[in-house]
Amino acid sequence: MFAVLLGCGLRRSELASLTVKHIQMRDSRWCIVDLVGKHGRVRTVPMPTWTKNAIDAWTSSAEIVEGYLFRPITRGDHVCGDRLSEKVVWQCSSHTSRVSGSRTVAPHDLRRTTAHGRAARR
Repeated sequence: MFAVLLGCGLRRSELASLTVKHIQMRDSRWCIVDLVGKHGRVRTVPMPTWTKNAIDAWTSSAEIVEGYLFRPITRGDHVCGDRLSEKVVWQCSSHTSRVSGSRTVAPHDLRRTTAHGRAARR
């Protein structure tokens, strides 16, 4: 989840709605295609190789071949719904940053980091 947020700079809602079909090869590059974002805008987002590798590792270990990439699970490791909510994405981000001992990192902080990295590469 963090690899996609950081590598592609997605919003919480975009991450929550991400499906296997969104991940496609375009012009010899991996991308997230036909992603519906803020105000209903449809866009294609380039994906770094390390992010694609993280998605492949996740889908392989979670045995996900179709549908949403990230799904809610119970503490007993049972899938309990079709997709994560935006609120859960935020909660996972803040919890992970607190556990690591750093300040709270919101998903949008990762989005800003991605935008800064893209501007520096131009």
